Amino acid sequence: MPELSPRRRMLVLAICCMSLFIVGLDSTIVNVALPDIQRDLHAGVSGLQWTIDAYTLVLASLLMLSGSTADRIGRRRTFQFGLMLFSLGSLLCSVAPGLGWLVLFRMVQAVGGSMLNPVAMSIISNTFTDSRERARAIGVWAGAVGISMALGPVVGGALVGTVGWRAIFWINIPVGLAAVLLTARYVPESKAPRPRRLDLVGQVLVVVMLASVTYGIIEGPGAGWSTAETLGFFALPAAALIGLLWYEPRRDEPLIDLRFFRSAPFSGATIIAVSAFAAMGGFLFLNTLYLQNVRGFSALHAGLCTLPMAAMTVVFGPLSGRLVSTRGPRLSLLVAGVAMAASGLMLTGLTDRTSVGWLIFTYVVFGFGFAMVNPPITNTAVSGMPRSQAGVAAATASTSRQVGQSLGVAIAGSVVASNAAGAMDTGWSAASRTGWWIVVGYGAVVFLVGIITTGRWARRTAERTAASLNPEETKIPVTTS
Repeated sequence: MPELSPRRRMLVLAICCMSLFIVGLDSTIVNVALPDIQRDLHAGVSGLQWTIDAYTLVLASLLMLSGSTADRIGRRRTFQFGLMLFSLGSLLCSVAPGLGWLVLFRMVQAVGGSMLNPVAMSIISNTFTDSRERARAIGVWAGAVGISMALGPVVGGALVGTVGWRAIFWINIPVGLAAVLLTARYVPESKAPRPRRLDLVGQVLVVVMLASVTYGIIEGPGAGWSTAETLGFFALPAAALIGLLWYEPRRDEPLIDLRFFRSAPFSGATIIAVSAFAAMGGFLFLNTLYLQNVRGFSALHAGLCTLPMAAMTVVFGPLSGRLVSTRGPRLSLLVAGVAMAASGLMLTGLTDRTSVGWLIFTYVVFGFGFAMVNPPITNTAVSGMPRSQAGVAAATASTSRQVGQSLGVAIAGSVVASNAAGAMDTGWSAASRTGWWIVVGYGAVVFLVGIITTGRWARRTAERTAASLNPEETKIPVTTS
């Protein structure tokens, strides 16, 4: 790909961020519309969980496949097709006649969305050839994802409160179509010199593993945790994981190169991404139902309550990216872990009459923690990797984000359903307290793993892993503290 001018590179970055903005927005904008969807489409708690998780699960399952497909047929072409499919899925969601159709159309959205995240990362990696510029671009890119996810409830609340829940899907259509046109005009086409072969067996195993464990968590309270059906759906992901561990090392070009996990920063980024986004998914899910179904707030009022959380992400997300580029990821991760755990701890005593001021304060604390955690995830995942492997490493980090959000929503909803039998009455606040303790646990994991995987020992494991992957290729610098 020819060297682009600085202005053209910034335009390419802006286009990538635009597409990722609507994907990230869509993963959280639905939260604030859940009570309206519940009433309009007569959905239970599990139906609401599937409305969110159908999107995030498909997205997580197909990110790796979409990345390798783009390397083969062209990144710009795949990127444009993903934008068009995502826009079409959004249109279909806005006219869904029932819950089943809405869940199906959310999956269509996710198929298109899966073609945007890893492909955008590959486009950025090939556009910004200077390592320092690439680090800053990755920071902006990761910050855009975090900001969009934090703004979702605010934008969603405004749309639901003024137009209706179907309007939350309309916002994607003009942005998606504009991104298609801008991509055609400014983003050059590129392919991998030697694209990876498709790994269909690995892909099927990943889908089975993620879908079955999520199904078991969501449907467990209704079916019974000890029934053969539930136990079977928990045994299935274990079998799929064993299959992956056996099959993937035997392929020359596996879907998931298990050697990556010998790098402590990479493994740490995966665990942190799952934990942080599980905290975010559970936090938003529990808060949305509490504010609207327990406190009786409108969707707009509920969305405005979370505005401080979004504001913290907008302000501190870019600052975290700059901090990572100058001092490494450790400080950002430790601060994030403490803040996320503290926000969950402050809500473990939630009641039906908890003051709005206290709630908003917890949203500020959580928003600050989430802002700090997102930029170092991608940077840590690609740290020390050969440049040809950066896209795969970043795609794995993106997959971990979506897996985390899916699990966070599934676990939070199932905890409430198990403790309160799905009742949205005055007992809901007490039933949700276990969910807040789980959020505390997520924050503690971010903190502890952040310490372990950002020191000298971690840097040495990253260097050894990179050398074993491709000893002759230029590596992305390891950014540990």
